[in-house]
Amino acid sequence: MNKAFLREPERTADYCPRCGSQGEPVVGETLRQFLTEPQLRLLADPANFCPSPQCPVVYFDSFEHALLTTDLSRPVYPKDPTAPICACFGLTAEDIERDVEEGVTTRVKAAVAKAKSPEARCRQRAANGRSCVAYVQKYYVQCLNRKR
Repeated sequence: MNKAFLREPERTADYCPRCGSQGEPVVGETLRQFLTEPQLRLLADPANFCPSPQCPVVYFDSFEHALLTTDLSRPVYPKDPTAPICACFGLTAEDIERDVEEGVTTRVKAAVAKAKSPEARCRQRAANGRSCVAYVQKYYVQCLNRKR
């Protein structure tokens, strides 16, 4: 088929301007927890979170404005693997690794239960404004696979 009749894929505001990962929309309530007023004014609405752990971009908009990990006042997961995976309740990668080493799921199950409870404040505490459950489960499975 002639390429003149094929439509080129369009890059949209949903993709990180640095790494090309698909962004996750972030609400103002979340952004206000992590950014200063001057930083907030740099981003147009809607803003996105770049989920790639290797990319230094945390937030970006459709005009390719970006704020980096170095622009934040505290480390966030998955950008910094030492930051709590569960920002609400403090579960860390080290906690998950201990569960795997001990052959239990005590810490992981407790964190997942709390994350699903009304006490969770993901919109205010997680950099992407979402529950940590997927990150916790993914890291737990990675640890299990490394142990084998």
